[in-house]
Amino acid sequence: MRRKLLTGAGVSVASLVAMAAPAMAQETQADRFSRFSEGADIAQTVVLDNIFIFIAAVLVFFMQAGFALVEAGLTRAKNCANIMMKNLMDVSVGVLVFAAVGWGIAYPGDFSIGNVFGFASFGIDGLTSGLDISAEAVASTDFYPLAVPVDFLFQAAFAATAATIVSGAVAGRTNFKGYLGYTVVITGLIYPVVVSWQWGGGWLAQRGFEDFAGSGLVHMTGGVAALTGAAVLGPRIGKFGENGEPRAIPGHSVPLAITGVFILFIGWFGFNPGSQLQADMAVPVIAVLTLFAACAGAVGAMAISWVLLGKPDVSMAGNGMLAGLVAICSGVGVMSAWGSLITGLVAGLIVVPSVLVVERNFKIDDPVGAFSVHGVCGFWGLLATGLLAKDGGLVYGDGFGLFADQFIGGVAIAVFVSITAGALFLGLRAMGILRVSAEDELAGLDLSEHGAPGYGPDILVATGIPSTALPAAARA
Repeated sequence: MRRKLLTGAGVSVASLVAMAAPAMAQETQADRFSRFSEGADIAQTVVLDNIFIFIAAVLVFFMQAGFALVEAGLTRAKNCANIMMKNLMDVSVGVLVFAAVGWGIAYPGDFSIGNVFGFASFGIDGLTSGLDISAEAVASTDFYPLAVPVDFLFQAAFAATAATIVSGAVAGRTNFKGYLGYTVVITGLIYPVVVSWQWGGGWLAQRGFEDFAGSGLVHMTGGVAALTGAAVLGPRIGKFGENGEPRAIPGHSVPLAITGVFILFIGWFGFNPGSQLQADMAVPVIAVLTLFAACAGAVGAMAISWVLLGKPDVSMAGNGMLAGLVAICSGVGVMSAWGSLITGLVAGLIVVPSVLVVERNFKIDDPVGAFSVHGVCGFWGLLATGLLAKDGGLVYGDGFGLFADQFIGGVAIAVFVSITAGALFLGLRAMGILRVSAEDELAGLDLSEHGAPGYGPDILVATGIPSTALPAAARA
């Protein structure tokens, strides 16, 4: 059986390179072959790499549960089921659209418009092709030791992550039909185009831009789209007073939110180490650097919230851990331990004031701080790589080259996503399917959009929702 799995349906080298070779490659083919020492079992090495990436992809998909719990916990109980449905559809719709269209844009092989846009093909047929690891195939200089299904599974998990970042920022007032439209566009076009610029071999890759696991490509894309969506959508009813001062709308469950943070924390050990794309001894190093950044981010956010708010805020500390994880994604493959600690700590220190500025100064209602965590700290992660990379970093005396590339890449991502996501959300608003009515918003999206509460009636009434807002069957 094992032999059958190893030598099952093969694919041609040309097809494999066209569909999979660009995907987040961290080393040259020569580097890969250097791991195959004379007499080594190449088949076992390739299988181990593929199984490792498969497990990493599962961990990244598990992060969707973390996002769902964080978003649900930090928003009102009457919108809990709606949050869960949006996260469920981010995966379900997002994966199908990414398979049919997004994958061909993200990894086009050749770019038809400069090094900015290309497209390989429509369809999902090639995504289940096996990997030929015969002696003849392995001897080819074009051999790429990741099977297409494994490569796709890992990349699809990243696409779903980018999509779901927006969910919390637009919570409590978004039309579900409009949200589905957003999910289709970001996983089918916006995110894949950004990915193609770097992991697909486009213009950022050719400049020397460094984004190991997606501080910019994944998190900035989702974070900037989140800010754009929240700005076009407008704030929740009652969020701002008559003179514009923000009012607190507390989430309904801190335990849910922090449980979600811990799930995301665990999932990140697939997100970052999996981006090594092979099972080697760099994996535990990447994991420890990820750990350092996460913990430093949580400590930094706790400390700054204590200073700015007078108390060590729990949700801010949770966002600080996520901020550290987001920021370290870019440079985790090229930083030292001290670099990861500094990157995470600064992310934690900036995420709290960023949340406050977005709300107080720009009057944008982002209930979970999605832009601050993913957009602001994603951009910081890119810059931190330009500063702290052991090879090329400004702090190590290697000049402004890498730092400039990181800055240019971050600005390009922000501009492109702002324009495309802005056009998308404005279009949905013009079509009348972006925001629910005031009546439906006050009743809660669980009822108005899905017909049933996320919690039982006793819990809902205890949170301040009148029993008259519940269906007759629930009131009985």
